[in-house]
Amino acid sequence: MTAQAQVKAVDTTPLWRHVKKEWKLYSFLVIPVIYFIIFKYAPMIGNIIAFRKYRGGPNIFGSEWVGFTYFEMFMKDPTFWRAFFNDLTLSVSYLVVKFPVTLIFALLLNELRNIKWKKFVQTVSYLPHFISMVIVAGMVKEIVSLNGPINSVLASLGVDKISFISLPEWFPAIYVTSGVWQSLGWGTILYLAAMTGINTSLYEAAKIDGASRLRLAMHVTIPGILPTVMVLLILDIGSILGSNFEKILLLYNPLTYETADVISTYVYRMGITGGNFSYATAVGLFEGIIGLILVTTANAVSKRTTKSGLW
Repeated sequence: MTAQAQVKAVDTTPLWRHVKKEWKLYSFLVIPVIYFIIFKYAPMIGNIIAFRKYRGGPNIFGSEWVGFTYFEMFMKDPTFWRAFFNDLTLSVSYLVVKFPVTLIFALLLNELRNIKWKKFVQTVSYLPHFISMVIVAGMVKEIVSLNGPINSVLASLGVDKISFISLPEWFPAIYVTSGVWQSLGWGTILYLAAMTGINTSLYEAAKIDGASRLRLAMHVTIPGILPTVMVLLILDIGSILGSNFEKILLLYNPLTYETADVISTYVYRMGITGGNFSYATAVGLFEGIIGLILVTTANAVSKRTTKSGLW
């Protein structure tokens, strides 16, 4: 049969007619839209204090206008740049490890043929995502403590015990490892959902041609979920300066500031602890702008190379 190109008709129906016709479906958007307006977009007005000498109080517009003074201040602060590069290092390290590990784990789960065993593995791998960060931090501290299981093994091998939680060079490994463990199962959900949408006839045709399970994964499964992979990668790149604030705050200490202090903890100390709200807002605004640039750039590259993206 000769394949013929099909021209997709352009829907010119006005939006208001769609809303009127499907108002019951659109009504489900009311609460999410209100939520985002109140808790996401409205607080953006507060970014104005990054350009004002704000000292507290309800009137954020009545403070003295200082322009880019606070931006110049943190640009000259070596502590900020240490936090910036620490944030970048931790986030990139986490992304480089988590992204392929999660994808490989999803592919392995997809290959399991025993449904009960597959569900068991999925359940066990999902559970860490629901554990409170306070509990996770406590578990990590206990595991890497001087009397923890890791040091017990080292001692049995005749190796001196290591105070992992107090040594700055070990913090990135602790952060990345605990993060991958906690997010591994949860991160596979979208991949597995995308795999269910792959046409089974593609697998059957490849099997007839003698393709092994590895080749099926490489040439059928991965290309089939590539749009999902790219969307998740773009979102991860956009948050590359957004290390897990709660976990770092619970794990770090003055001894590990050298590698553990990131932008979010720096903002916390300057703003919440130090009361310098305008300065902290300027740093946070800078971080947000960098994130926007990263998302836009990653999306443009993805659209050009794989023809898929966020928009």
